[in-house]
Amino acid sequence: MSTTSILVLALVGLLLAAFSSTALAEKCQPSGTLESPARGHTCDECCKPGHVYPTYRCSPPVSNHTKAVMTLNDFSEGVDGGAPSECDGKYHSNSERVVALSTGWYANGKRCGEYIRINAKGRSVLAKVVDECDTLHGCDKPHAFQLPCPHNGVDASQAVWDALGIFGDEVGDFPITWSDA
Repeated sequence: MSTTSILVLALVGLLLAAFSSTALAEKCQPSGTLESPARGHTCDECCKPGHVYPTYRCSPPVSNHTKAVMTLNDFSEGVDGGAPSECDGKYHSNSERVVALSTGWYANGKRCGEYIRINAKGRSVLAKVVDECDTLHGCDKPHAFQLPCPHNGVDASQAVWDALGIFGDEVGDFPITWSDA
């Protein structure tokens, strides 16, 4: 086989690998649905009665600049999900830089206690993974009647938002990138 043939094959292989990883990033499709009870708990952040929500077992592949949507979460006792964090069985104050990752990124707890680097608005911050943002369950009392998380969600404490300089009306669903630290 000539050098030119080997180079062409290598280039084709690289292109296929690049296409495959792009295709994989787009392949995180819903794995099912979750229907909210026709009657039940109502609040601004809760599941809407009778609404159907997609569920996910996957999250997009992690890279040096993984695209995600950051939401605000309170990890202290008596709020949001109400349970202690899955990784350490503890509650965390709003002054701690902690996050919950979508089910696929949480990877059955493999990222527990690890730090991720979150980037937004030209700033960067390290935050500790302490919990899962459940993409498979919700709309019931054990999940505080909250929607299932998106497949690309990072729930972050107030301290993370503050460190990134995101305040006021910007707080909500905010586009970020993140990577393992």
